[in-house]
Amino acid sequence: SSQIASFGHQPHQCPSTPASKEVWKKGGRMFSILLAVHLALLACTLVSSGAFEKLTVMMLIVIVWIIFYLVSTSRCPDAILCKDSHAGPIWLRGGLILFGIFSLVMDVFKIGYYSSFYSCLSAIKIIYPIVQAIFVVVQTYFLWVSAKDCVHVHLNVTRCGLMLTLTTNLAVWMSAVTDESVHKAHSKLKKNVTEEIFRWLLKAGMRSSSPEECNCNSHICQVFKNGYFWLYPFNIEYSLFASAMVYVMWKNVGRFIDHHSTFFVGIVLGLVILVSGLGVLILYEVQVNSSTESSKKSQALTMYYIFNIVCLGLMSLVCIGGSVIYRFDKRDMDRHKNPTRTLDVALLMGAALGQYAISYYSIVAIVASTPRDAISALNLTYALLMIAQHTFQNIFIIEGLHRQPPKEDHKHDSHQKDLYGLTFVNINAVSLRMPDSGSTLAPSTAAEAVHPSDLVRSLTAPKMMNWRRKFLREISMFLLLSNIILWIMPAFGARPQFDNDTELNFYGNSMWPAIVDICLPFGIFYRMHAVASLLEVYI
Repeated sequence: SSQIASFGHQPHQCPSTPASKEVWKKGGRMFSILLAVHLALLACTLVSSGAFEKLTVMMLIVIVWIIFYLVSTSRCPDAILCKDSHAGPIWLRGGLILFGIFSLVMDVFKIGYYSSFYSCLSAIKIIYPIVQAIFVVVQTYFLWVSAKDCVHVHLNVTRCGLMLTLTTNLAVWMSAVTDESVHKAHSKLKKNVTEEIFRWLLKAGMRSSSPEECNCNSHICQVFKNGYFWLYPFNIEYSLFASAMVYVMWKNVGRFIDHHSTFFVGIVLGLVILVSGLGVLILYEVQVNSSTESSKKSQALTMYYIFNIVCLGLMSLVCIGGSVIYRFDKRDMDRHKNPTRTLDVALLMGAALGQYAISYYSIVAIVASTPRDAISALNLTYALLMIAQHTFQNIFIIEGLHRQPPKEDHKHDSHQKDLYGLTFVNINAVSLRMPDSGSTLAPSTAAEAVHPSDLVRSLTAPKMMNWRRKFLREISMFLLLSNIILWIMPAFGARPQFDNDTELNFYGNSMWPAIVDICLPFGIFYRMHAVASLLEVYI
C-alpha cells in the first residue's frame, strides 16, 4: 500500500514533452497563420490582376524551403520523434502522384504552346511552366516521404514554410481555375483574337505590337493549346490534394501522437467547404461581372445560393451537435464576472444583428412579391438558414466561452487526482494490495484505500471526456474554416443582394442598397469575430 500511495502522488505526464516548446506552440501557429493570410491576399491580388507568372517567385521559395526541410530533418536524428499513422493515407498519396503526373504533362504542353510564338512573349511566360513542373516534382516527393512527420526541430520555421507551401498551392489552384474560366468564356466567341483579348495578352506579357505574330495558327500549336486546357482539372485537383496534406503536416508540427484518437473530419470537411467556396466566388464574379446575359446571371445566383444553403445547413447541424455534446460535458460553468468575455458576447450578438436585418428584409420582400421563381425560393431558404446558423453558432460559442478550461478539470478532487498516477499499474496487482475488513492497518490508511471499481471509473472517465473534447475541436475547426469562406465571399464582392431583382423591385433602387451597405459590414465583422472566438476557446 505504501508503494501504491507513492505511485499515486507521482504526476502523470509525458516524460518526453518539452514544456518550453509547448509554451510557444500557439504563438508560432498564430504567426504562421498571419503570414498565410498576407500571402493569400497577395496571391489573390496577383491572380485577379492577371499576373499569374509572378507566382514563379513563390514556387521557387517553396522549392528552396522543401530542400532545406529534407536536409535538416535527415541530418538531425531527433527531428521526427513520432509519425501520425492517420495522416497521408495511401489513397491520398496515390491520388497526389496521379494528378501530379497529369500536371507535368500539362506543363509540357504549356511549354510547347508558349514556345510556338516565343518571339512575342516575355521570358517569364516560358519560365513559369518550367518552374511549376519542378515544383510539382519536388513537392510530390516531399509529401510522399514526409506526410506523416511530426517535426520537433525548427518549429516556427517549419510552420511558416508549410503555410507558405499551402498558400502557394492555393494560389496555383486559383490561377488554374481563373485561367480555365477565362478560356471557356473566350472559346465561345467566334473570333480568334478580339481587341479586348489582345489587350489582356499584352498585359500578361506579350512583347510584340502585331497581333498576327502572336496568333496560334499552326496545327502543333493548336494541339498544345487544347491539350493543356483539357488537363487543367487534374492540376486543380493536385493543388487541392497537396493543400490538404500540407495542412495536416502543419497541424502535426511539435505534436506528440496519442495513437488512440486522431480525427481530421472537421479539418477535411472545412477545407472542402473553403476551396469549393473560393471556386464558387471566382465563377460568380466572372459570370456576373463579365456577362450581360440574364441566363448567366441566373446561373451564377443559383450556384451561389446552393453553395451557401449547403454550407449554412452543415454549420447549423454541427452547432446543434456541439450544443448536445456540451450537455454531457462535466466541466463547471464559469459564472464569475469577466469583462473580456462580456465584451466578446456583446460583440458576437451585436454583429449578428446586421445579418439578421438583411435576412428579415429579404424574407418580407420574397413573401410579399409575385410571381415567385426558383431563385426566389433559394433566396428564401438562404435567408432562413442564415438566421438559424447565426443563432445556433452564437449558442455554441457562448457556451464554450463560459466553460472552465480543460486543464482545471481534475484539480477539484485530490482523491481522484491521485488515481491518475496509477494508470501504469496493473489493476489486479492493485486489488491484491487492498486491505480487507480484518486488516490491522491504521484507520487513516484504510480510509485512503482504493477500490478497483473506483480506479476503473477514474481511468475511463478522462478518456470519455477527451473524446468529447476532440469532437468539439473538430466541430470548431469546421466552423472556423466555414466562417472564413463566408467572410471572404462578401468581402471580395460576392453580394447577391445587389444582383437579385426581388429586393430591389420591392424596396426600390435607393432604399435597398442603403440597407445592405449599412448592415453588411456588421455581417462581415461577425464572421471575423466568430473566427477569433473559435480560435480563443477551442484551438
